[in-house]
Parts: sequence; structure tokens; C-alpha cells
Amino acid sequence: MAALRRIARERGGWWHAYVCPAHGVELDHGELLAGVFPEGGARCAYGCRVDDEAVRGAWLVLSHQAWARHLRVLAHRKERAESVARLVEYAGLYAELATERHGEAQTWMLRGRLFHQALTDAIWAVNVGHAVITLAEHSTEHLAALLPLLDDLERAALDARDVLTGQGHLASNYTAWLNAAGAATSRAAAAVRGREWDGGKRWLEGEHGLYAHLRVAVADDGWEWEGSTYYHGFVLRAALLALRGTDPASVPSDVVDVLAGMTDVLATIATPGGILPALHDGPYLRGPLALEWLELVALAQQLVPAPALEAVAGRARTELGVHDDGLDRELGGWFAGPPLPERPAPGPVTVFPTAGYAVLHHAGVHALLDFGPHGGSHGHRDKLSLYLYGDTTPWQPDPGQVPYAHAEFRDLYASTKAHPAFRVNDAEQAECTGRLLGSDGSSVTAEVTTAYEGVRAVRRVVLGDSYLVDLLTVRAEDERRLTAQLRPGVALDIQLQASGEVRTTWYGDETLHGWHTHTPGATVRPVSRPGPGPADDPQRVRTRVDFTAQSDRVVFASVYQAASAGPAVTDVRLDGDGVLTVSLTDGGTARFRTED
Repeated sequence: MAALRRIARERGGWWHAYVCPAHGVELDHGELLAGVFPEGGARCAYGCRVDDEAVRGAWLVLSHQAWARHLRVLAHRKERAESVARLVEYAGLYAELATERHGEAQTWMLRGRLFHQALTDAIWAVNVGHAVITLAEHSTEHLAALLPLLDDLERAALDARDVLTGQGHLASNYTAWLNAAGAATSRAAAAVRGREWDGGKRWLEGEHGLYAHLRVAVADDGWEWEGSTYYHGFVLRAALLALRGTDPASVPSDVVDVLAGMTDVLATIATPGGILPALHDGPYLRGPLALEWLELVALAQQLVPAPALEAVAGRARTELGVHDDGLDRELGGWFAGPPLPERPAPGPVTVFPTAGYAVLHHAGVHALLDFGPHGGSHGHRDKLSLYLYGDTTPWQPDPGQVPYAHAEFRDLYASTKAHPAFRVNDAEQAECTGRLLGSDGSSVTAEVTTAYEGVRAVRRVVLGDSYLVDLLTVRAEDERRLTAQLRPGVALDIQLQASGEVRTTWYGDETLHGWHTHTPGATVRPVSRPGPGPADDPQRVRTRVDFTAQSDRVVFASVYQAASAGPAVTDVRLDGDGVLTVSLTDGGTARFRTED
């Protein structure tokens, strides 16, 4: 029997605390619309039950956010009576509980009213505002009771934005959502009052409005400044939500360019099967995130359509299964005019020079090279990581991140050891920025010189006819322990050959074959050991491989080929002059030179 639905009567906390302290997995949400914390404690997938103040506060965040989204679904599906009744209930609850900023928030937080963080308030307010706008499109009857709530939410968004921008944080992703909240709630209030919306100057066009935020938060290459897939989509989704009812042709041309560039980023990094690599901080796999991607794609396709995003939506819907509430299918007619021209498809090599990512796609292998800025508080110590995907298989993915309240696992997944990067003397890389050395239609070369004192590393990635070549050169001022790392997201077999080379096989929906060699004469130890897999479940074990040499210089050379591609690679040899020769079953050979 389905649980009774009720709205919880308590303020929420910080959702990132909803994590098992023993296992690092997000706890089971239970029945969020029931409004009652799970009896016996929140359940972990490994059998734990967790019940403390922080976890209860986190669950309340999830419950209130689920209700706000559900109210939008009800409004779109013309279940007006329940939607209005629940919104009126929330109006009373907000007036009762949210009279001042939350006193239990952590000191670093921009404090909210209904929740610890003003950001969480803003996300909730966006959904409430859009639910009311949808209701008002059909009738304003019984909606006047919501005006105090809408006005209070707009005021709270403005107050929080003033604090944030007063601290010099116009580029913060919080600013995007505070503007989206102000736009949604003020537009909803205008609709209820039967007036034209006049909030564009404050929330879109003004000194601290959405357009000003986008101009400083997004680089020329289209990436949101933090270089995180999640926060990039987070800001883009806020912008699209804020622009409801706007004619795309009326948006300033430079802002259109920003939104188009942000859309291009997602279309480029996505695999043909719709995987969005979880670069830097952000969930690796999470149901609520899949709902967010569905909403983003539904709105972006009405503004700056990109065909590649349809695969992202398809994968998100598959991940959700029965938990897909269908909201994205209700969002047609979001803008007051036709979409802008369709975005061009990305080529085989795309470089984002400011964010410091390169994407290479060919012959069934989708590779990303990470060489850019650290990314602020959401960055990872992962310079020169090489991520490998098939259309639908995360062979060697960026592992993502756990809920932030788990300090130990959060540090683990930000670490060098968690990424397919390089390591020196078993130490962590410094927070640093690499540099693009060159690129063309089939290759990318990047370096980093500040990850370790006295060490220069260069990674060159090249598209062969039916395979991918990876040449990683590490040079130190003196002899050190130099390591190249493989970090699979799937089952991996490793076989050491009598010649000293190594063969790997990576499994999944698609199979990848790897050939690994190194500088002739160098002693390189390949060591495989169990380690945590991607961050959606730190307890899931994967086979990690470290190739280590005690030297002042070594080249680690790898060739990767999807099992579906051909002709097949038969042999890989690196000579003393730094030339890698790849031999194929058809008798063909190709040669590739290392960076020096």
C-alpha cells in the first residue's frame, strides 16, 4: 500500500549529509512525499541504519525538494486542486518557519531560511515559482493566497544575492540560482496579480542579474569556470529556467553565444550513447541528477538545439526507469519564440583551451584529456588524466564524487590516486594548471610542470586509423619513483607478456583492448591491486594498475582499440629514439613520436 502523502513540518538542513559514514554511499531516500523520516533510520545499501540530526536534516531537504518538483508535475497535469492546496500549505509553513536565516548552518555557508543554504532555498523556490506560473496560465483563482510566499521568496533571493555579490562572488553558481529563483517567483507573482512581469531589469539584465553572471562565470570556450560537468549543467539549467517566457531572439547576442557554448560543451563531452563524464566534483550516478539532465535537455533543445543531447536524455531516462516522473515531457513552449539554429556536431578532436579539456572520438573510443585549471573548491588533483569511454561503457571514467559531508571519501575521490593520472614518489599532485602544447585534427599534446617540484610531464594522445595512442613522458631533475595509473570503472584483465609488455582487456557493453609498453631498458613494474571504483559506491572494488619506474625519465606508451574496430592491433613497440610502432593484422604499420 502506498504511503500517505504529507508535507514535513520542519526546516531542512544540508543534503550532502545524507551519506552512510561507514560505506560512503548515499542513503536510501525512502518515501520522500510521505513527509516522515524512515522508521528505524535511513537505510544504507549495505544494511546500515543511520539516524542523527544531520541525516534527518538532509532527508528533509530531499523531501521538500521532491515536493516542490511534484507540485510542478501536478500543475502541468491539471491536478489543480491538490497543487493549489499544497502550495497554500507551504505558504503557511514558510511564514511560520522561515522568519529568519537558519541558525544551524555551517559557518562557511550562505545561510538560507527554510534550509541551511540559501542555494537550497533558491532551488526550492524555482520549482515553487514555476508551479504557480503554470497554474496561472489557466486561471488565477485561489492563487492570491500564495502572494505572501512568492514575495517573501523573491525578497530572500535578493537579500542572499546582495550578500554574495557584496563579497565579490558574482561568478558563483549560487548567483545563477538566486537569479533563477528571483525570476521565477516574481514572474509567478506578476501572473497571479494579472500584471506584466517587470523583473527583467533586476533578475536578467541588471548589474548582478543572470546575464552579468553568465558573462563572468563562463569562459570563452563555453565551460563554466569550475570545470565540473555537474556545476556546468547546474548553471546552464538555472539559466534556462530563468528565461521562461523569453523570446530567444530577444536575448543579447553575447549571452546567446554563452548559452550555445555551454550546450556545445555537453554535446561534445557526451558519448554517442549519452554518458556525460563526471569531470571534477559531481555525482557519478544519481537518480535526481538524471531528472536534472532530462529537464536541461528538454529546455536546451528549445533554445539552442544540439542533436547529441538526445542521447543524454535517453540514457537518463533509462537510468531512472520507474522513477521517471515525466516532468520534462511537460515543458514544451518554454520560450516565447522559436529556437535558434541547430548547433553543429562536434568533430573528432575538440579542445577547450581555457577549461583545459580535450575530447577525442574515433573508432568506438571516446577519450578526454584533463590538463586545465584546478577548478576551485570543486577541483581534483588529476592533471593529465586520460578518461576512456565506449558509446555506453565507462572503461576508465572520471570517478565523480561522494556527498560532500563524508570528508574521508571526498578527499579520496579528489585525490591523484583515484584518477588515471601520473604520480611521483607516491605523493599527491599539487593543485595546479597544465598547458596545451599543441593540437590538430587527430592529436592533442599537453604538459604540466607544477604538479611536483622539478618534474615535467607531457601527454600526447593521437587518433590512429582504428585505435587510440597514448604517450605519457615523465621527466624529473633526479631519480624518482614515476608512476602511470590505470583506473577502470569496469572489470579488467591484465596479462604481463614475456617481453615485458602488458595486455589489458576492459569489459562492459563494449570491450576495449589495451597494449602497454615503455622506454626500452627501463625497469617498469606493473602492479595490479584492488581499489574503490567510481564514487556512486566506494565499496565496489575495481582492479587498479600502476606502472612504476625508478628513474629520472620514462615514457609510458599505450594503445587502445575497441573490439569492434579493425584491422586489429597485433603488436606495439617503443624504440630508443622515442618512436612507437603499431602493427596491424592487415600488415600495415604506423609510427608515432613521443613529445621529445
